[in-house]
Amino acid sequence: MTQTLDSSLERVLALVADRRDEFEEKRHVPRDVVAEFKKAGLYRASTPRRFGGEPLAPAEFLRRIERISEADGSAGWVASFGSSLVYLAALPLETQAELYAEGPDVAFAAGLFPVQAAERAGEGYRISGRWKFASGCKGADVLGVGIKAGEDHGGRPLTAVLRPGQVEIVENWDVVGMRGTGSHDLVVDGVVVPEEWTFVRGGEPAVDEPLYRYPAVAYAAQVLAVVGLGVARAALDHVVTQGGRASFTGGPKAADRATFRIGVGQAEAQLRSARAFFYETTEEVWATVERGDPATAHQASLLRLASTHLAKTSFEVVRAAYQLAGILAIADSSPMQRYLRDASVVPQHAFLQEGIYDAAGAVLTGVQPFPGYP
Repeated sequence: MTQTLDSSLERVLALVADRRDEFEEKRHVPRDVVAEFKKAGLYRASTPRRFGGEPLAPAEFLRRIERISEADGSAGWVASFGSSLVYLAALPLETQAELYAEGPDVAFAAGLFPVQAAERAGEGYRISGRWKFASGCKGADVLGVGIKAGEDHGGRPLTAVLRPGQVEIVENWDVVGMRGTGSHDLVVDGVVVPEEWTFVRGGEPAVDEPLYRYPAVAYAAQVLAVVGLGVARAALDHVVTQGGRASFTGGPKAADRATFRIGVGQAEAQLRSARAFFYETTEEVWATVERGDPATAHQASLLRLASTHLAKTSFEVVRAAYQLAGILAIADSSPMQRYLRDASVVPQHAFLQEGIYDAAGAVLTGVQPFPGYP
């Protein structure tokens, strides 16, 4: 199985490298590329085994997203949502059976915010509204939107699952970085969604398999943070390969300058240190849930902290690499342009902003963090 996955992943990497400019121009990853992600097992990596899935341990999945992100950040971001089916494990088992009736390779995309009020309609909810940031929606098989109806769920929205034909995609993704993610708005107008097609994001799963005992919201933060890691790795590697080029001014080559070598060394140490913390914590929490124990709030918080720190550090490394690249980095044709833009987006995500340091610090010191954390 591993050998098959590896060969499929290599094909995906070659495809992404060849078409990344197309993703940027179209502002989304096309469906035929998403189909290749499915062939590589990325969209069955969080489908329950009981429904034909081949769930991957989080660290294994994250390493695959890291590699794709080295080739293109937007492609890595879209592929990362192969993990999002862990959320759908909170749906009733009968609903999940229907969801996977045609196979385990299901692409799910969601625009959860701003959460919209929904009214009761029989055994379901009548839903209308507009939601933002539905990454990967153009290639999704099912879509989710965040609603508020009835009791509060600890700061976590109720998510309604719809088919693409029930949703209008408003193509308004006009941003500085991660342009190929297609994170457009979703609009729903008066659609009634049965209650059995709704779930609480990060709610109690109906499936008892190890992956669904792993903290779902923390995992969602991890798959995004690791995109920044892949982009930073690509940026730093690019700068190192350019270090032997002759200077325009006739001065020493970059690699012959102490300032360049020091900058490269510092950036390498920063990135590897943040990466080690990230994967070490992942493996520790996975070992806990795999032996049948629940992850603690402390462990889930460490996952959030490691993810936020990785996103922040990755952006800092890319900024350092951009400066080390010198005058060549300002050209539109330089890959440093995209690395810098893409890396800047990752720590802007709500799951990865500076406030997570505060919440993680609260858990570490025994103070109550903000609602819904970790």
